[in-house]
Amino acid sequence: MLNKLSTLMDCSRIFSLPMTILSWLVIFTYSLINSGNAWYGILCLVGICFVHLGTNILDDFFDYKSLIKQVDFNKKEYLKNSQKTKCRYIISGLLNEKQVLELACVYFLIASIIGLFFYIKCGTPVLKFAAAGGAIAVLYSLLSKIRLSEIAVALAYGPILFGGVNYVMTQTISWEAFVLSIPTMIMTVILLYIHTVMDFDYDLKEGHLTVANAFDSQLDSLIVLKIFLILAYISIFGICIFDISNWQVLTALITIPLGIDLYKSMTDFALDNNSVPAHKWYHYPMENMAKIEELNAENFMIRMYQSRNLMIYFALFLTLGLILSNL
Repeated sequence: MLNKLSTLMDCSRIFSLPMTILSWLVIFTYSLINSGNAWYGILCLVGICFVHLGTNILDDFFDYKSLIKQVDFNKKEYLKNSQKTKCRYIISGLLNEKQVLELACVYFLIASIIGLFFYIKCGTPVLKFAAAGGAIAVLYSLLSKIRLSEIAVALAYGPILFGGVNYVMTQTISWEAFVLSIPTMIMTVILLYIHTVMDFDYDLKEGHLTVANAFDSQLDSLIVLKIFLILAYISIFGICIFDISNWQVLTALITIPLGIDLYKSMTDFALDNNSVPAHKWYHYPMENMAKIEELNAENFMIRMYQSRNLMIYFALFLTLGLILSNL
């Protein structure tokens, strides 16, 4: 039973869940400070997490359907490619198409039940946030193929997540919550962008149009990463300027060295796709490394972990700043 559950979680890409939890933590803390309902906030997190996992599964399903339509698609060759982590469990036969769809439906059903509860308790604005989030979840696979994945993620992890959590907790729609969402929203988009930079050639081959492969090379595309990192840190000052919180939120600036380290790591990757970043104490946590090393996927996954963990530390320090501001 535990092995089966572990398999389902791996297929659902549970390693990406911290970016949802940490984004939630920021707005949960802010809403709690403003007399929000803690239990509603926690229940909202459960619903959001199931939407996230359902979106991952549905994205893999549609990507798989697109892959098998390609004339030159070869399952064995695809599985040999350690960098291509998506769809592997379907291609290898670990789960079949029906099971994948059923799993996605279960995730979305649980999220829908939670959404219905909030609609009954909090009113019609819940439907607007739920509809926006649901639309992105269902359409994400399509949007990711036409250079709109970054916008989709920005909307989902910005105004939709922050606005929705803040509303169910405080029963108000607050522009402050939207401004507060900007720094962590950008950090979450960075995680996605890192993925598309490393998938530069594969996405082109498979017909996926991304912001990254709109450039001539992976190295050229890193200008966007640099802009994202700068904007994420500058936007923290907006929280103080608009008097949403006090200067203590600037403690998140302590993660700047991690941002610089990530940029250097991606530059190394752009110059040599097989380069593996050195393991440093501040790169952790990095789970399942034995399995990753067995697949020879360290060059890809360590950088994904670097990006994810930057977002985790950034959000934790921002949350700490919100708490200190209220003391």
